Parts: sequence; C-alpha cells; structure tokens
Amino acid sequence: MKNRLVEAIRQLLIKIILPLRKKKEAFLGQFRFSIEFRISLHYLKLLLVNGAIFMVAISLLYYLAEWRKCENRANVIINQFVSATADEETILNLYKSSLSSYAESGYNLLINPYYVDGISFKVYNSSTNMELYNDISYDISEKKKILNTVYTEDKVGDEPKKLIIYEEKEASSNNDTYVFHFQCDFAEASSRLHWLIINISIVYLIIVFIIIRQGKKSDRKLFQPIYEMSATANKLTVNNLHSERLNVEGTKNELKDLATVINNMLDRIETSYESQKQFVSDASHELRTPIAVIQGYANLLNRWGTKDEAVLMESIDAISNEAKFMQDLVEKLLFLSRNDKKTLKLVKKRFNMCTVVEDMVKETRLVTTNRNIQSPILENVIVYGDKQALKQAIRVFIDNAVKYTKEGDTITVTCENKSGDCVITVQDTGIGMTRKDVDNIFKRFYRSEHVRNEKISGHGLGLSIAKLIIMGHTGKIKIRSQFTKGTTFTITLPRIRH
Repeated sequence: MKNRLVEAIRQLLIKIILPLRKKKEAFLGQFRFSIEFRISLHYLKLLLVNGAIFMVAISLLYYLAEWRKCENRANVIINQFVSATADEETILNLYKSSLSSYAESGYNLLINPYYVDGISFKVYNSSTNMELYNDISYDISEKKKILNTVYTEDKVGDEPKKLIIYEEKEASSNNDTYVFHFQCDFAEASSRLHWLIINISIVYLIIVFIIIRQGKKSDRKLFQPIYEMSATANKLTVNNLHSERLNVEGTKNELKDLATVINNMLDRIETSYESQKQFVSDASHELRTPIAVIQGYANLLNRWGTKDEAVLMESIDAISNEAKFMQDLVEKLLFLSRNDKKTLKLVKKRFNMCTVVEDMVKETRLVTTNRNIQSPILENVIVYGDKQALKQAIRVFIDNAVKYTKEGDTITVTCENKSGDCVITVQDTGIGMTRKDVDNIFKRFYRSEHVRNEKISGHGLGLSIAKLIIMGHTGKIKIRSQFTKGTTFTITLPRIRH
C-alpha cells in the first residue's frame, strides 16, 4: 500500500513538474544569456537566499536572547520570593501594599522591579489556590502550550498586536509550593528588531549591488582568455592549421589546461589531415602508373595491335596485369576505408591455426621454387578468430619475405603453442630494414628508399592491413631486423579466454 502511494505521488509529480520544467526550458531557450550574466544571476540568487537565511537567523537569535533575558529576570523574582522569611499573610499584605506603591512611584521595589522592561506575573499558593500577586493585564495562561511556553500575537484591547511569551514555574518556601505565571511582552523588542532588519536589509542590498557590479567586471577579466580563444578559433582554416594555436601565456588556471587540450586536439587534427592528404596523394600516385600503362597500350593497340599479333598479345598481358594491380590496390583501399568507418566485421570462430599455416607454406613452395622455405615447428594451437582475415594477414608477411629476398635465401615459418598462445614467426635472410623503416613500416603507402631504388613492386599497404587484422584479434606484432641481414616478424595471438 505504501509503495503504491509513493508511486502514485511520483507519477503525479512527473505529470505536474515535468511539463512545467519543459515550458520553463522552452521559455528560457528563447533568450540567449551570456555566461557572465548566468554567473551574475547565480551569485545574485545565492546572495539573496543566504541573506534571507541570515535575517531569519538574526531574528531567532535576537528573540532567543530576549527570552533568556526574560527568564533570568523571572528567576530573580522567584529568588526574592523564596528568600522571604515572613509568613504568607504578611507576604500577601506586603505585595498588596506594593501595588499601591507601584501606582504612586511608577515601579515596584519589592517584588517586580523589572515590570518597566515588559515582564509581568502572577503567583498563587498551589495548596490553598490563594492568589498572592497579579499584575497581568492580559491573561493567556489558558492558551495552548508548546514546551510549557505560549507564543502568541494578539491585540490587547485597543493596543496594537503584541508578541507575548508565557512561562510557568514553581518554587517552594516554608513547606509551601507557589506557582508563578510569567508573561514577557516583546512588542518593543519586536519593533526594534523590525527596524534593525529593515536597515540591515537596505545595507545588504546595497552591498549585493556593489558585489554584482564588481563581480561582472571581474567576470569579463576572467573570461578574457576565452574571448581570445574564440577569436583564434575563428581564424583557423585549412591553410593556417599548422601555424595557429591558442595562446596559453599568462594563464595559470583551468583555462590554461583547456587551451592546452585544444592545442593538442588541433595537433591531432593537423596530423590526421596531413595523413589524409598524404593518403590521397599516395593513392593517386599508385593509380596513376597503371592507368598510364593501360592508356599507353590502348594507344598502341589502336595503332598496331590489329595487324601485329605480337603487339596484340603483349598489350593484352600488360593491360591484364595492370588491371589486376589496380584491382588489388582498390580492394586494399576499400579494406582500409571499412576499417576507418568502423564497418569492418570479423567473423570469428574456433579453428586450428597449424593447418592454415601448413597450407600456406605448401602453397608458397609450389609458387616459389627458388627460395629455401622451411617450417621446422608446426604445433597444433586453437585460435578464436576470423580464419580468412588471419590467413590474409599471415600471407602478407610470407609474401613480403619472398619479395624482399633473393634467389637461394631462406624463409622460415613456424607455428608454436606457447601456454595456449599462438605464436607465428616469419623469418627471412633478405635485405632487412633500417631503424627508420622499422619505425614507419606500418604506415600506409610507406616504402623504403632502397626498396624503391631496386624497383620492387608493391603498394605499401600490406603491412598496414595485416596490423589492423592482428590488432582486431587483440594480437601483437614484434619486429627484429638488421639491414642486409634479414627480418623476423613474430605474431602472437592470445589464447582463448572464457
């Protein structure tokens, strides 16, 4: 039942509050408020709310102090009464005479010297119910009490409203118990408090106005670096991306960190943009050569091919080879493009990598007869991955080993099971790589200078694709190479973890 009630209240609040909040957001969305204005408005709200809380606290403390003062005066009166040694009748006569004395002199020296400060009381014997003294003109003793205290505000005759605090105390003297009813009139104290609150409020509002005004100037100074950042960002174009950066000099706060982060982001954007430019340039260069060859042989066929059979066959072979070259290049570019767009999908399943490596070694031996291809270690190891993609990646390493070795060189391919991890090694005794080559070998379209000089064909995309496939299987590639001595690629695919 309780849960239903809570849920019903929650649903009701959702129906009432959410539409109001949406209307508020829609209304405020029509206006464009600057950050300076929002900060000033926020601090104004905080100042006003805290000011109101401060005023309430002052009022409570003021009334508490007055109440304590009244209570202390009441204790003094009670002590005067308790210390009296005369019998009750004498005390009663004395108090009655003190009333006439009060009327003549304006104050009561014997029992209530504090009446002029707003305290009045009555006292009676609780055993005999005899009233001994009473100067209360407005009795509120029958009103509802809270913690033996009555807080009321009411008119006393034709007089304006008064705040009267009532308290009841007991005292014993000469084996008798006396009940005191004290009433403190806070009308004058309340008037003083109102006057004090009004003046404090005026002074506080003036201070708030000064704070907001000075704070607005401080906000402008604080946001000056942001304005400079915005101006610099507006000037950024493709042409000056490499030279324009946000100025971080002179800023020692979070804005410096923000400017540094933005500058780092611009550096990454510039690197990516330059990489894209280089990628388009390299792709255009790679495609330009086969297109030129195809166009040249097409012109040759147009002139002589129909009459000269040798020229015809040469042209057909050249065009076919260049078309295959272009098709291979385009397929690699599409592979990279799918990876860049996060649309490349790997269909993973369990299979034995040993059989895949063994088949590739056999195929390589059939195609390449002038290389010494060895496979001394081929161990069974179960891999969870895309079989065709991994085969494509390993084929890249084997083809590169064939491409960058000479006749009679040795190529060694192994597949090992190391604690469940699949470790594939492709080692050759070919031309090797320099330190610069090792650092850049996985970049797209990168080809070593001495490779270009020796006119070894290739796109410079194979290793980039192989790395993407291995990384897609959370694998690692380790390179060890020595120029003119050979290169070793070690591919590690982690074991299946459930």
